[in-house]
Amino acid sequence: MVAKRKVGPFEVVPIGLGCMSLSSGYGAPPAEADAETLLHRALDLGYDFLDTSSIYGIGHNETLIGRALKGRREQFILASKCGIHSGEGGRRVIDCRPETVTRVIDESLQRLGLDHIDLYYLHRPDPQVPIEDSVGALVRAIETGKIGSIGLSEMSAETLHRAAAVHPIAAMQTEYSLWTRNPEIAVLDACRQLGTTFVAFSPVGRGFLADGTPQAADLRQGDIRYQMPRFVEPNYSRNLEAFGQFRAIAAEVGKTPAQLALAWLLHVEPSLVTIPGTTSIPHLEENFAALDVVMTDDLAARLDATINRETIFGRRYTPSMQALVGTEEFA
Repeated sequence: MVAKRKVGPFEVVPIGLGCMSLSSGYGAPPAEADAETLLHRALDLGYDFLDTSSIYGIGHNETLIGRALKGRREQFILASKCGIHSGEGGRRVIDCRPETVTRVIDESLQRLGLDHIDLYYLHRPDPQVPIEDSVGALVRAIETGKIGSIGLSEMSAETLHRAAAVHPIAAMQTEYSLWTRNPEIAVLDACRQLGTTFVAFSPVGRGFLADGTPQAADLRQGDIRYQMPRFVEPNYSRNLEAFGQFRAIAAEVGKTPAQLALAWLLHVEPSLVTIPGTTSIPHLEENFAALDVVMTDDLAARLDATINRETIFGRRYTPSMQALVGTEEFA
């Protein structure tokens, strides 16, 4: 049996399911029936930690999960988020004012068809609102029984400490993988100090480490990777060189690249939980099977030497995207 890991008051299988791609983010989402089938297959396999947000598909993702899994609610811990809103022309707007947080929680509950969400994140830092005020609104939601615990996403170690001074923070969610090491600057240490579980999103490098991502020029319209520096030439071709070595190690040990990427994360941070997303049931099954990978220190070191800050070219975000997050950046 897989050893579970703590997220606040909950215990979950350390590989959860990020649900965003079932509604948005990576080109055209799957048909409704296919998305529902994938969600049920996830629970059948043993996934018990599902991650969504009010912004995914502008509410569609929460509605999908609420409709598809209403008869199986007791089988999973559910996380959702507030703080990013769709503005004029589809522009992303950050709003974590207490009154907005309160309103969006109610909207999330309505879409999900629930009266309680287990873990609720502030999705991004709002430079116009002190984190203490936003967390205060989430504390009131706990007191009224609407949410069970509080999380932060894409925020700095300093912000996490400030938030935790108001109320214990169950989870900090940020991108982390072999090719994105930003949490190693400060946030992982802050999580350890505070007893906050680190939740790694995009653990297979937005598909790149799963051997499934073409260069930006070949991505479908609406794919968020289209302008990300690592998928744009000449960075993309240079990154493929490093991935070729990574793929060779995977073949040598009889695992897929995605499985090694996930197993590496679970090995280097023993309390970490990760939430790979997919629209493919075979990939869903492949990811979950990473729990069975035996990751030794030697193998982890070989992977670390192959995909790291020195072998990967391009920042993870464009300057405009980076401006919306609070995570620390390498010099």
